[in-house]
Amino acid sequence: MTETPQRNRPENPDKDSTGGDSRSTLTKRGGGDPATRGRTTIADGVVEKIAGMAARDVVGVHAMGSGLSRTFGAVRDRVPGGSKSVARGVKAEVGESQTALDLEIVVDYGVSIADVARDVRENVIAAVERMTGLEVVEVNIAVSDVKLPDEDDDEGQPEPRLQ
Repeated sequence: MTETPQRNRPENPDKDSTGGDSRSTLTKRGGGDPATRGRTTIADGVVEKIAGMAARDVVGVHAMGSGLSRTFGAVRDRVPGGSKSVARGVKAEVGESQTALDLEIVVDYGVSIADVARDVRENVIAAVERMTGLEVVEVNIAVSDVKLPDEDDDEGQPEPRLQ
């Protein structure tokens, strides 16, 4: 009969071989920083909403989207249960750690388009990076229209049927 070697086991189950308390090492599970356990994905629509809100906050931005998308949006806004689309005029491509954005804006007449575009870029990048942790690699801005002072705000919206 052969003898099996005894393992190095502590005599006290609450003490490890170094004399320390082994209970503290038993309560740690998974190891590592909890923030590194798992993966977070952010949908394109989430980034689009954040960027849309940030762009609308800039002075000189009258509206977002092309004339056609604003017209459809105005109709959708009037439908019961329809909601305003804060992502109108924004397209995002989201990767694992980076995002790129395309924005279509309407500026107020008399403002410097270059200044408004710069301010929109800065505001959008700050908001998206702060809220999502994604690196914004580019923000492309297309100015599709200028809002003239004498134009009605609801141009392109259907006339109400009831007077």
